[in-house]
Amino acid sequence: PRRRVNAFDRAPSGREKHDEKITVYLSPDELYDLDQARLALRGDLGLAVDRGRIVRESLSIIIADLEAKGDQSIIARRLRGR
Repeated sequence: PRRRVNAFDRAPSGREKHDEKITVYLSPDELYDLDQARLALRGDLGLAVDRGRIVRESLSIIIADLEAKGDQSIIARRLRGR
C-alpha cells in the first residue's frame, strides 16, 4: 500500500511532468479569480507560475489544513456552510 505522506512533509511538485490528470470545471468568475491570482503573483511578487501550479499548491495547503485541523479546517467549515 502507498504510504500517506503528511501534506506538511510534501515538497511542492513545481515544474515537472505530471502523469495524472483530472478535469475541473470553473465558473467564469472562478477562472477570472485564478487568472488574477496568477497575474498578482507575477506582477506583485515576481513569481512566474502557471494556473496548474497555483491549483496544486492550493490543494496542498487545503489538504494540510484538513489534516491538521480536521473538523475545524477551512475546507470543512466552508463545505458545511453550503
